[in-house]
Amino acid sequence: MWLKLFFLLLYFLVLFVLARFFEAIVWYETGIFATQLVDPVALSFKKLKTILECRGLGYSGLPEKKDVRELVEKSGDLMEGELYSALKEEEASESVSSTNFSGEMHFYELVEDTKDGIWLVQVIANDRSPLVGKIHWEKMVKKVSRFGIRTGTFNCSSDPRYCRRRGWVRSTLIMSVPQTTTSKGKVMLKEYSGRKIEVEHIFKWITAHAASRIKTIYNAERLKEEWNKSDQYWVKIYLFANLDQPPAFFSALSIKFTGRVEFIFVNVENWDNKSYMTDVGVHNMPSYILRTPEGIYRYGNHTGEFISLQAMDSFLRSVQPEVNDLFVLSLVLVNLMAWMDLFITQGATIKRFVVLISTLGTYNSLLIISWLPVLGFLQLPYLDSFYEYSLKLLRYSNTTTLASWVRADWMFYSSHPALFLSTYLGHGLLIDYFEKKRRRNNNDEVNANNLEWLSSLWDWYTSYLFHPIASFQNFPVESDWDEDPDLFLERLAFPDLWLHPLIPTDYIKNLPMWRFRCLGVQSEEELSEGSQDTENDSDSESTDTSSSEKEVFEDKQNVVHHSAGRASHCEAEACSCANKYCQTGPYERKGRSYGSYNTNEDMEPDWLAWPADMLHCTECVVCLENFENGCLLMGLPCGHVFHQNCIVMWLAGGRHCCPVCRWPSYKKKQPYAQHQPLSNDVPS
Repeated sequence: MWLKLFFLLLYFLVLFVLARFFEAIVWYETGIFATQLVDPVALSFKKLKTILECRGLGYSGLPEKKDVRELVEKSGDLMEGELYSALKEEEASESVSSTNFSGEMHFYELVEDTKDGIWLVQVIANDRSPLVGKIHWEKMVKKVSRFGIRTGTFNCSSDPRYCRRRGWVRSTLIMSVPQTTTSKGKVMLKEYSGRKIEVEHIFKWITAHAASRIKTIYNAERLKEEWNKSDQYWVKIYLFANLDQPPAFFSALSIKFTGRVEFIFVNVENWDNKSYMTDVGVHNMPSYILRTPEGIYRYGNHTGEFISLQAMDSFLRSVQPEVNDLFVLSLVLVNLMAWMDLFITQGATIKRFVVLISTLGTYNSLLIISWLPVLGFLQLPYLDSFYEYSLKLLRYSNTTTLASWVRADWMFYSSHPALFLSTYLGHGLLIDYFEKKRRRNNNDEVNANNLEWLSSLWDWYTSYLFHPIASFQNFPVESDWDEDPDLFLERLAFPDLWLHPLIPTDYIKNLPMWRFRCLGVQSEEELSEGSQDTENDSDSESTDTSSSEKEVFEDKQNVVHHSAGRASHCEAEACSCANKYCQTGPYERKGRSYGSYNTNEDMEPDWLAWPADMLHCTECVVCLENFENGCLLMGLPCGHVFHQNCIVMWLAGGRHCCPVCRWPSYKKKQPYAQHQPLSNDVPS
């Protein structure tokens, strides 16, 4: 996770540097910056009208270029970046989609239940033609969609009862706007009553109703009263301009930020005394002033702060965000970080996408689960001060020059999605290249075959399905094993009718090991002589049998040493206390009980060298051979003891259980009560 987060931050740094590089190229070729002011006199009449349409100001009664230029100057300063964005939006001839309502519930869900937006709906009565023709309606849709106004068509033939209840007996236009100034308040429906069915007149009707919700100030006394008043709104934005009504983008933002930011329009057209505006810090007209508890911020003096809907919307979202904005931002960041797994993961192509889908599901689930308690805590009244301090910190950080650069880059890359996706893909391919190079240097084996990886995935899935993998915790030699409640289920999993689990063999190296010792061992020469005499006394058949068994056993040892890497040979030292050649044949030894040994002429083994939780015994039930002095032993969690090489070969073959009691060799178990004087249990 931290690696993906590092790569994501590195990618954002690359985007930031790349944006500065593009600015340098534009400056080198044209000699201008995006923040450089544009003189409206040098613009053509068509470009001036394009700027007015993007700002939402009507120009139908202004036939002269001079009047249009003055209206542009009255609405705000024009920058090169805003001019470029407006011209690009004008050239894009993409058709904006409009919603077709299917009935009452559909209309209620989208229009009446939407509390923070404006809807323009054309109602077509039964057996009537629409009020606005198809060509003019498409122009209307394209014009109002710039300001976040959604459009739709309701045909009364789909639900005539609802139209009669509403009183829509003729074709008309309906606009829905929030009724109150609180967030998520009720909406009201207004019907168009004008006689002129033209795009400009309908748009003027829409902007007039939207502007009526903005508080308008016409004199200095009212401004002084409003400036010094403290109410529920902590953030207020003032527009000081010489206009009849605020621009449409300003009115649309006032509806979008209902309950969060208060929009105030100060009309200074007929003011004689403007001294108080100088006292509050307003020296130029027009001016967009953001007033917060921390101070005054002049919008338009930093990078990317254009007089447009998109620029001011991103600015206000960063200064006064809501919980939904933070959730969407975290959702985007988490998914960008999760997609890094597609390039970090090495191996088969199918493996990459499987890991990607798993990571996407995991990260999004964790994000939603982590947001639930956050939403619950924000509802507590005791956290109001914490919420206010958090917003204060955001306002301090998002009114800096660095934050303005970030907002400008966000608007640039959001308007060029192909560039954003191509840079992300290029960054991912670089990560994939360096990751492959790193693994090649470390000699890490990567499975690049799709079929092999799918086969291994299927084996793992079936193993997990039929035999869930238990915990592989390292257990010490001396510890209190926990009682396993799933013993019965584990026993049921061992018959061959079920698939055997794919269990790692790493736990084998943590099993206890020690050497078998006896008390009062003879010298090596005497032991060798005794062993030779015993071999001479034994018959040829038993000798051949034991020698053949030794050969098979040595072959098994070589296999175990090659596969598991843990096998070792026992030392060829004879112990009189565990004499395997003491007048017993191979069939007699098989009938001996586990843990028995001969004490007639033998000396007692050194039980003090054994781990406390191991059962005392002298025979390995895997090879049916007695323990020799100095032989390396290994114990299982159940307490049974075997030759180290025998039990390693047993476990490495996929049988992860005790050969005696069938207890899983990787699970803890409650230790047995020790039965110390084993030699006394055997009659003398």
